[in-house]
Parts: sequence; structure tokens; C-alpha cells
Amino acid sequence: MGEAISDRQVVAVLRPFVRACGPMLDALRESDPFGLQARAKEDLAEVESGLKAKLIHGVTSVKVPGTAAWARMTGYDRSSWWMNRVGRFTALLTSIPGLGGALADRLPVQDALGAASQGLLLCAIAGEYGVTDVGTRVRLIASVLFERDIDPDLAAGKHPEHDEAAEADEAAKLTEELTASEKKHGKATVKAAAGTLWRLGRALYGITEELEKRPHGNILHRAVGMLPIVGAAGDYFGERSGLKKVWRRAHVWLTEHRA
Repeated sequence: MGEAISDRQVVAVLRPFVRACGPMLDALRESDPFGLQARAKEDLAEVESGLKAKLIHGVTSVKVPGTAAWARMTGYDRSSWWMNRVGRFTALLTSIPGLGGALADRLPVQDALGAASQGLLLCAIAGEYGVTDVGTRVRLIASVLFERDIDPDLAAGKHPEHDEAAEADEAAKLTEELTASEKKHGKATVKAAAGTLWRLGRALYGITEELEKRPHGNILHRAVGMLPIVGAAGDYFGERSGLKKVWRRAHVWLTEHRA
């Protein structure tokens, strides 16, 4: 067996990971990502004023980031939206290695992608609770996924070995595909989001042994996941189950650690 992974190693991996999660989540949360409000105003410019107002109200009342309805939701309700909507997308991507059955499950790909999905969701949930600093998000992920209580100063990068420039460069590399998509299309495409999730998963290979600790599905999910072809279905529902556990743990942690 290799040496135990230290808290400092966990922090070194999680800090650029958290910084890379930020741009994608912030873009979704703050900039009308689906173009609902902008599209309503543009496409309905020639519509009779009274009808236009009703149509715009109908569009912007949909509860997605960037709409008026979203702004009126509580932090709890918004974080539930991330769990259910974004969680389905990340769980589906995470389950793809399950097509290979037991062989894929022996590789670190499944746990790396699963942990990346869960970490991404944790950053989204943290934002809805008003937690934006990297250090606290690192502590949240370490606690919920790996059951580690990281020292706040260590998580904040307050130690001699911390290299701020190198960390920023690593985070930028993780979001290269996302940045390129936004420059070309004006928004992050599904392909770019999926590619970024894969990069985030690979970034966690440095703490592979820790990834097995993350919340998983039940015994039935794992049994089905061991089978070829249908294993993807078992892994999908297993990842969804794991995300629900992550959400419950996150709610407790954020409530207890709220300033």
C-alpha cells in the first residue's frame, strides 16, 4: 500500500478544481444562460404590447438561472434545482464508463468522474448559500466527499508551499474548452461542458484513493453496474443516489458552518 494522502495533498488538488468549477457555474447562474429574457424581448418586439407582456412574463417565470423567478427562489430551492437538473446531466456522463461493466468499474474513471460531478454540484450549492471563497468550498468538498476536516488556513492556501500563479494556471487549463466555446459561440455548449467535466475528473486522479470514499448508490445499483451494457443504467441511478446523499450532507455542513 502507498503512503496515506495528506490533507495538504487534498488541498493542492481541490483548490484549482474549485477555481475551475467557478466560471462554468457562475456563467449559468448569473448571465441568463438560456437566453430566455433576451429572446423574449427580441422575438416579441412586434407583438401587441398587452400580449407581449403576458408572453414575456410566462417565459421569465420559468425557474431557471437568469430569470426573475429564479431570483425569487430561496437558496434551498435553487440548490435543489442544481441537484435535479444539472445532477441528471452529470450523472448521465458519469455513468457512461459503466457500458464496460465490471472492467470499467475497476478503473479510476468512474470514481474520478463521479467525484468531479459531485464536487461541481457542491460548488453550485455553496454559491446558493452565499459561500463563494475557494477555501470554504474546498473544506465543504473534503468533508462531504472524503470525510476530512481540513484546517481553514490550509484550505485557504495559507502555507509556504502554496503557489498562487501555478494554481491559477492549472485552473485555466481545466476550463480551456469552456473558454474557447464561449469565445466562439458566446456561451458554453453542451459539448464544452461535458469536456470540462472530463478534465475536472482527470484533475482528481492525484487523490485517487480518496475518491472511493465519496457517496455511492446502494448494493443493487452496484450489482447492476457490474454487468456489461446494462451496467450504465445501474451506474446512472447509483450516481443519482450518490448526488442525493451529497446534497443532504451539504445542507447540513453549510447550515452548521454559516457565518
